[in-house]
Amino acid sequence: MKIFDVKKIRADFPILQQKIKGKPLVYLDNAASTQKPYSVIERLDHYYRYENSNVHRGIHTLSELATEEFELSREKIQQFIHAKSFAEIIFVRGTTEAINLVAQTYGLSQIKAGDEIIISHMEHHANIVPWQILCSQTDAKLRIIPINEAGELLLEEYYRLLNPKTKLVAICHISNTLGTINPIKQIIDNAHANSPKTKVLIDGAQAVAHQKVDVQALDCDFYVFSGHKLFAPTGIGVLYGKQELLATLPPYQGGGSMITEVHLERSHYREPPYKFEAGTPHIAGAIGLGAAIDYLNQFNFDEIKQHEQQLLNYANKNLQSIQGLNLIGTAKEKTAILNFTVNDSRGMRIHGHDISDVLNTEAGVAVRAGQHCTMPLMQRFNVDSTVRASLAFYNNKEDIDALINGLQALKQLFR
Repeated sequence: MKIFDVKKIRADFPILQQKIKGKPLVYLDNAASTQKPYSVIERLDHYYRYENSNVHRGIHTLSELATEEFELSREKIQQFIHAKSFAEIIFVRGTTEAINLVAQTYGLSQIKAGDEIIISHMEHHANIVPWQILCSQTDAKLRIIPINEAGELLLEEYYRLLNPKTKLVAICHISNTLGTINPIKQIIDNAHANSPKTKVLIDGAQAVAHQKVDVQALDCDFYVFSGHKLFAPTGIGVLYGKQELLATLPPYQGGGSMITEVHLERSHYREPPYKFEAGTPHIAGAIGLGAAIDYLNQFNFDEIKQHEQQLLNYANKNLQSIQGLNLIGTAKEKTAILNFTVNDSRGMRIHGHDISDVLNTEAGVAVRAGQHCTMPLMQRFNVDSTVRASLAFYNNKEDIDALINGLQALKQLFR
């Protein structure tokens, strides 16, 4: 394990060395996408220079080398999330495709008219819309766990929603907008106690970069995440599913690689994970994800979490100096995500896009403004847009200071 040294970590990320409008880049949009260390960038370069070939097909050196590295990345992911078998790791384009895959395989084959699916009010659109589509296909019902003013799940309401008709619970590990860390072990255990037929999908897109994940200890049925939020390339993601469950599901798409035999009348499919990986995969992306995991494995996740919580506390304390700023999402258990609105001196709300533009121009600070792919959540808090500053382990106190200075400049402009 490396000693946790933020200065040295920042030096590993070339993009953090640049300036924006003459000011050092302050990247606080990590919930949207994380930056990439040299080791991941160099691994991608090496693949395209020396290993570029298709996988699982060619009987030649490059294809065998690419296949070996591609499958090695699958094993790295298996170990990273503590899955039981490599066969439980399916490569997809990202969290969104992973959820859609489950909806159109498990959902269409197992969920019938009158069955119920439970999600929460804080879900990303990617964990809402696929279930709405499934409900329209099957006449199943979508049930919603409400949240309180702090942005925490009302668990008693969740327990009341569970019933013999509940076939699936789909819930985020961490809210991409609020930063709330949900008690997913408790949620999973209660779902399984409700019925052996009640399965649980966890959207882990916001969790894997901030804390260790053990899918066997959690006992979730599905766990999904994206590589680009884990310091890896875009266009690659992971669906974990219990091996015995995946074996019962139909394919998601048809094509090369996912079959053992094809006849004009019928085809025979491979066993998971390959049954769900039709066509040429994102080979470089998968290898890049493996490299990102190699990089992260140098560090102690407890130290990462401690550092990010210290930054969160520092930010919360200093944001109090900004008159008219209102934090949305104040759960007791939350990761380093700050979601807020700002009013001008007349009490009028400043639009999030204006805030983001001023922060970028005046302080070199990159944040997200808008609805964060969580429109129902925005409606819950009666806001049309907010600003989100989301931190990673390469952020430091100077980044928070830059955010505060940018907000103070904003207040001068919007008197």
